[in-house]
Amino acid sequence: MLLDGKKLLITGVLTDDSIAFAIARVAQEAGAEVLLTGVGRGMSLTQRVAKRLRTTPDVLEMDVNNVEQIEAVSAEVMRRWGRLDGVVHAIGFMPADGLGGNFLDTPWESVAFGFQTSAYSLKALSAGLVEPMKAAGSASVVSLTFDGRFAWPIYDWMGVAKAGLEATARYLARDLGAFGIRVNTVSAGPIRTMAGKSIPGFDQIADTWLRRAPLGWSMTDATAVGQMVCFLLSDWATMTSGELIHVDGGYHAMGTDIRA
Repeated sequence: MLLDGKKLLITGVLTDDSIAFAIARVAQEAGAEVLLTGVGRGMSLTQRVAKRLRTTPDVLEMDVNNVEQIEAVSAEVMRRWGRLDGVVHAIGFMPADGLGGNFLDTPWESVAFGFQTSAYSLKALSAGLVEPMKAAGSASVVSLTFDGRFAWPIYDWMGVAKAGLEATARYLARDLGAFGIRVNTVSAGPIRTMAGKSIPGFDQIADTWLRRAPLGWSMTDATAVGQMVCFLLSDWATMTSGELIHVDGGYHAMGTDIRA
């Protein structure tokens, strides 16, 4: 199997409609052993949804904005496995006043917290887990984005954070490559996850996607995204790093829709 024997840490699993859950499900089906992480009051949600996977994984507490908690997870991974073959960064948050057409009025405090959680956290997580990944000899970090090249309607400062996330991945690919660690991002089309549905005007983007994606697109099935992430975690992608791969039904390649 594609991930037979791989040891993976997956963040961001809160509900069974999340992209992170789809990644964990596909990873287990492909032979990986998985650990999940949760934070604060979300721990109970992660623990509950973990039981819906083929094999119920343990859930470790980790706030990506807390260096001590990242270090504790790194130590626990080394204690359990002695190595870490892959990490999935599926974390993003922007305060409500940074979304929904409020770009010009969003205060720095909201932007700073959203950027730290959504972009800088990729560096914090990757650097904090570098020792177990180095122990694996070859490892992969994959993060989720929403094409930061464009100014999307209503996405506002989260769009800026995603652009920062993509740049962070490229710099990490540069600096971690010497240790055999590759870093890539996957830009998924819109999925009606809990996070997606919390974005004001989500349907505005979703409706356009359904009309323009040449392959079509499912708003409720993230399996294809999970499969691409698992490919990047596998030994079939050992020479791919610093890449942004779209799993969006081909939407990103289309020009302006004259019918809009």
